[in-house]
Amino acid sequence: MTTAVNVTRNPDAQWVVRASGQTGIPERALRAYVAAAVAVDASTPMCGISWNTVAAIGFVESMHGTYGGGSLTAEGQVSRPVVGPVLDGAGFAAIADTDAGALDGDTRWDRAVGPMQFIPSTWQLVGRDGNGDGTADPFNIDDAALSAATYLCARGRDLTTAEGWTSAIYAYNQSDAYIRQVRDHAAEYAAKTGTGG
Repeated sequence: MTTAVNVTRNPDAQWVVRASGQTGIPERALRAYVAAAVAVDASTPMCGISWNTVAAIGFVESMHGTYGGGSLTAEGQVSRPVVGPVLDGAGFAAIADTDAGALDGDTRWDRAVGPMQFIPSTWQLVGRDGNGDGTADPFNIDDAALSAATYLCARGRDLTTAEGWTSAIYAYNQSDAYIRQVRDHAAEYAAKTGTGG
């Protein structure tokens, strides 16, 4: 699969700057979202994933890696770890530790990590190297966006249909409110830029 870095150079840089201004998505994050969609569409053309869906998840999950006052570096790393709440069954699913705390720092319970908020066990299955550095890092926006797009397109999903799109988002987070949030942001990004799907 072509790495996100190589794909990122292809989208028109002026479009990225303009779309970033129109949507409020940081340019660095937007390049990763576009690159992820392009790469996954090339490897899984029947999926039909679009950048605005990946971007909407990035916003809902971590405000594009800026949650808690953080930012993305030029290399796409979050400036501070983005780690979700303890998944101990109190208000969230109970998920016992699956990574000995390697990604989330918690050896008792799992926590979602990175700008796309992957549970460590899910990252072990779908983590991808989107920037071509030889490591799949959930705290890197290129890696996280490519992994999210790959995950959404798994199991032969067709995101060009309402049923396929909803099924993909539901697989990411089993919440009707979450699906509505992602849908609304994806539609907003498409409308503001005149693109997407």
